Amino acid sequence: MDIFIIIMAGGFGTRFWPLSRKKQPKQFLPIVSEKSMIEETVLRLLPQIPHSHIFTIANAEQSEIIKTLLKDLPENNIIVEPQAKNTAPSLMLASAKIYIQNPEGICVALPADHMIHDKKRFLQLLSAGAKMASQGEYIVTFGIPPTYPATGYGYIEFNRDSLLKAGKESFYQVKSFKEKPGAFQAKELLKKGNYYWNSGMFLWKAGVFANKIKNFAPDLYPYWNQMIKALRHQDFEAIKNVFERIPAISIDYALMEKTKGVLMGKGDFGWSDVGSWSSLADLWPRDDNGNAQRGECITLNAKNNLVYNPNKLSTLIGVDNLIIVNTKNALLICRKDLDQKVKEVVDKIKKKGKEDHL
Repeated sequence: MDIFIIIMAGGFGTRFWPLSRKKQPKQFLPIVSEKSMIEETVLRLLPQIPHSHIFTIANAEQSEIIKTLLKDLPENNIIVEPQAKNTAPSLMLASAKIYIQNPEGICVALPADHMIHDKKRFLQLLSAGAKMASQGEYIVTFGIPPTYPATGYGYIEFNRDSLLKAGKESFYQVKSFKEKPGAFQAKELLKKGNYYWNSGMFLWKAGVFANKIKNFAPDLYPYWNQMIKALRHQDFEAIKNVFERIPAISIDYALMEKTKGVLMGKGDFGWSDVGSWSSLADLWPRDDNGNAQRGECITLNAKNNLVYNPNKLSTLIGVDNLIIVNTKNALLICRKDLDQKVKEVVDKIKKKGKEDHL
């Protein structure tokens, strides 16, 4: 098998404002360790996948950051998308580049900003998933066994009785992809036992991906052919022209919800999408009162807070379940259970025209 990694490195990480900004979004920040999240993503792959088979896709400004963070990555592997059009167009462009190199190559699409605790198990499943994808007209994904009725994730419904094997690993036929549910529906999905969180990771043979687009997303197929032609001629202006016209749509809506032959492996490798500030409460060290912090912090009768204030002394008295993030020109104070609304605050800042705070 010829395995190629596509790291989706676009996006602006608005839920991690005020630390995450347009010029330095979440995936390029040292949020979970001393290294940036995209560096962590590459490091967990390197025991098995060489730099020559790792690609990134992001806009031009973000790609310049990638060059400074991932110096061992071949410059030709840093794919620039002319404009943000969601995940379907970006994955089409990256897969087209790999298709030209090897139509039988296995593409592995991974977000740049996820946390994996068990790296060895992750690589085992990655190998098994690639083997499964190589054996037929399959798209393979990993579902995350849910630990609570989350409303911030999409769900994958799978058929427990429809089982295929790649070595010792099991893969199940996907019945449907569900959008983010409400609280009541999330509880009902957990009870059923055959709904896992959607990890946003996908594996496909480059040629199979082309066929799936042709058969299940035919409106996008002409753009695929145009991308192939432009890449063969190294015509970046033609790629820009494609991105001007292609619909902005996620890979889930464009293809996954429509296509047949999707298989799911159980992603039991200790996953977090690090999707909001509160998720860091389980990733950062905590004191005896459950306070997670970056920077020196003294507390008195304060519990379960998350504090980011690395260059100053923070003191908390009598407050619980708060998120406090202090940066050079902005301060966030938020209840933990409302951290999904940070994005709404960013939208308000945009409307006020405060570009220096974005």
